[in-house]
Amino acid sequence: MSDTTRPHPFRDSVQDVAATRRIPDTPQTRSPAYKLAFADPEFLTREDLRPVRLQLELLKAQVMLDEAGVLSTTVLFGGARIPAPEFATTARTPGLAALTPYYDEARKFAFAMTQRCLAAGGQHWVICTGGGPGVMEAGNRGADEAGGRSVGLNIVLPHEQAPNPYVTPELSFNFHYFAIRKMHFLMRAAAICVFPGGFGTLDEMFEALTLIQTKRMKPVPFLLFGKSFWEGLINWQALADCGTIAQEDLKLFRYVETAEEALAAIDTWGA
Repeated sequence: MSDTTRPHPFRDSVQDVAATRRIPDTPQTRSPAYKLAFADPEFLTREDLRPVRLQLELLKAQVMLDEAGVLSTTVLFGGARIPAPEFATTARTPGLAALTPYYDEARKFAFAMTQRCLAAGGQHWVICTGGGPGVMEAGNRGADEAGGRSVGLNIVLPHEQAPNPYVTPELSFNFHYFAIRKMHFLMRAAAICVFPGGFGTLDEMFEALTLIQTKRMKPVPFLLFGKSFWEGLINWQALADCGTIAQEDLKLFRYVETAEEALAAIDTWGA
């Protein structure tokens, strides 16, 4: 709830910000010291204000998702460089071109999950991605094509990145802190689907698996799309054989190949 809608007896902050734009122009009013602290970007971006910025990043998305009635999400992680199949010839490498079918599977899966979401009232299983291109775009695109909402959690990177055009505008967020963005990926997660990807995808996958393994997060359906990709990348059984993870930890996730298999796995999870 914003300052303009919350009933209280005090003059609100929005009014005071507006009032400061009408004050006389003097050496005193031009001084940075005179600016209202919460309306002073130079002050808010100081090194010693980092704890406040962390809190603000957590709160902004939290408040807006609560106000939008997003109660649970279906999280899609995956490579930003994987193009849609119709653009396979523009892929940077033959390997990326070979992964383009997963764009379609992410799109189909998000479409089907969004249909389920809408049938249940539109508050649960809302598609949530990193908001960028590739598999993320496919997830938001599928949700949009189903007529539903989807969340995009973008991050400011050294190279230019903009939200893909399928993210619901009022659910399109941008983050400075990776840690806070990761929290928002998992705080509402009812299912996690991981498609082929690079460092970012691996980071997100292992962090989520670690939270579940250590019981810091409740188990949720955890699906890895593309068995050949993942087994070619990670020797899971070797980790269990040498004891660095338990054999039981291999049951924290399942392999799927298609959207249909993913839906079935979610429906039978824990059975």
